[in-house]
Amino acid sequence: MAARTDLFVSPDYFGVDELLTDEQKLIRESVRTYVKKEISPIIEDYAQKAEFPEQIVKQLGDLGCFGPTVPVKYGGGGLDYISYGLMMQELERGDSGVRSTASVQGSLVMFPIYEYGSEEQRNKYLPRLASGEWLGCFGLTEPNHGSNPAGMLTNIKDDGDHVILNGAKMWISNAPFAQVAVVWAKDENGDIRGLIVERGMKGFSTPTSHGKWSLRASATGELVFDNVRVPKSNILPNVKGLKGPLSCLTKARYGIAWGAVGAAMDCYDTALRYSKERIQFDKPIGAFQLQQKKLAEMITEITKAQLLNWRLGSLMNEGKASPEQVSMAKRNGCEIAADICRQARQMLGGMGITGEYSVMRHMMNLESVITYEGTHDIHLLITGMDVTGFNAFK
Repeated sequence: MAARTDLFVSPDYFGVDELLTDEQKLIRESVRTYVKKEISPIIEDYAQKAEFPEQIVKQLGDLGCFGPTVPVKYGGGGLDYISYGLMMQELERGDSGVRSTASVQGSLVMFPIYEYGSEEQRNKYLPRLASGEWLGCFGLTEPNHGSNPAGMLTNIKDDGDHVILNGAKMWISNAPFAQVAVVWAKDENGDIRGLIVERGMKGFSTPTSHGKWSLRASATGELVFDNVRVPKSNILPNVKGLKGPLSCLTKARYGIAWGAVGAAMDCYDTALRYSKERIQFDKPIGAFQLQQKKLAEMITEITKAQLLNWRLGSLMNEGKASPEQVSMAKRNGCEIAADICRQARQMLGGMGITGEYSVMRHMMNLESVITYEGTHDIHLLITGMDVTGFNAFK
């Protein structure tokens, strides 16, 4: 397939850019330039072949997209949360799978090691993960336990200065290429603990998941643990219980809220440009009322989501954002993005299903993004419980 020229122009209907600092805009511009140069020309081809572009790992490390909020002393960027959000927005504007690679590395692997790890663990793992020398993955979801992680069966048993790890995780982004996995398992007291499992440990394998219609340019796999001996020094010492994995998911969901809007912006920009060029009944289709309705609704929802994300980023920077607020933004971003992709696909007609345009790829990717890191319905119930005080999960 011929390389595509990326003509993306970012929509900003309410002047949200004026709320950003010069540094934040510079960071966004550097990631946007990277996506136009390195991602857009190749991503359709990788998605069609269902292959992971391995070269992006080092590129994302060099760009500072891995653990941007982690302190500089551990190899991170020491940046604020709005900068992080803008990075994720630009990466997902290129492809959800690329943003997933960065989200997992920063929020689900580096964050727990930084937040709950020992100083030795931080110094050993974080710089290598930040640079892209190592790729990491996060093992929480199991074949029979998705929305209910407390039911997990993966477990560890004491074995002197080691523990013996058994179980399986699935739908794990980055797994086939990861050197390191942050894995959540129950100890003999039933407490959930985090462990750092390294590739090469005997009994640890990462089978690749095949046959996906979504996130085709992202590497997905399983984590299988068959009596894996893990040194006790690899256990995260500073957290017990579901608080550990759930706090990681809150950080990842924050990045997704921004990322999904990036996908929406790309589809809107594609549809807007197409509407001015495609002639039917002797005039551009953008001159017809129903097409204008679609575009007007797209830009309205994008604008609302941009403002929601900016405000959430400000709260994150102040340490005031609640997990429930992050849930709302994640769910909203995914919902409006999926809807905008579908509307854009209709506007492009038959061309919308081809790899000549990014719309159908975004549309398929977002079906995964709606479901992972807390399903659409789970986030709805998180908001419902927050406003009513009643737990509808049980």
